[in-house]
Amino acid sequence: MTGHSGKALSWKIAGGVIEVTLHREPCNEIGTLFLSELEQLVSALPGLEESAHAFIIHSTLGCGFSAGGDLRELYEGIKTTEQSAALAEIRDFHQRIHHAMNTLDSTPLTTIAAVHGIVFGGGLELALTCDMIIADKTARFCFPELRLGIIPGFGGIPRLKRDLGNAVVRDLLLTGRSFNVTKAQQAGLVSQVAGEGQALRVARATAAQLAKLDRRTAATAKKFMKPVPYDELRQEIEIVCELYARPQVQAALKKFVESTDAQSYLP
Repeated sequence: MTGHSGKALSWKIAGGVIEVTLHREPCNEIGTLFLSELEQLVSALPGLEESAHAFIIHSTLGCGFSAGGDLRELYEGIKTTEQSAALAEIRDFHQRIHHAMNTLDSTPLTTIAAVHGIVFGGGLELALTCDMIIADKTARFCFPELRLGIIPGFGGIPRLKRDLGNAVVRDLLLTGRSFNVTKAQQAGLVSQVAGEGQALRVARATAAQLAKLDRRTAATAKKFMKPVPYDELRQEIEIVCELYARPQVQAALKKFVESTDAQSYLP
């Protein structure tokens, strides 16, 4: 068994399965530290793929899988940096995270997100890079970005469009409402539902089943059925960067950061 332990995420490989654990308090917000460690993981993937057939990502935090992008860190950067420099940093961050998530999306391994609780914003975008989402009954899925005047920026819209019907895509994006696990499974977002606290167990059992299949055939099938929408992903970055330049977006971020609600990201 080999692996790596970080401050935001850790990973190990055993029995042909790469298992990634998210553990950044308070709820796996995706900021510069998270991205840096995610980049370490994806840079190691080519070597790991030689001895693996499956990939599982999950969270050990009680709050859930991930509350999404680290908006507090983002706002502090905008507030303390000259605007053109801040927007350049936002563009660089999004280009880097797109590269990391595209690498996860296109790996020949069969990938599984085992989720519970909060699966919001960037956390949902991370889960959408996986081939399967296995969710326990506490999971809730949401794209709340429109409340801040922005759109999901880590590849969520193109991947959601690829995987689901337009009615579901528009519901999640334009209302900002959350889906419970039952609705998520009915829509095709979730492949399996597990009991509370059982998503990782089910994911491991699924990964064990995958070991019985021919890896090369599985990789060929995945490449055929799950193309990465690179052109739309590049367009998304441009739209997101334009939106962050708007004063009303910066005002909405300020309001969010200064909120005294301990769960201000909830609908």
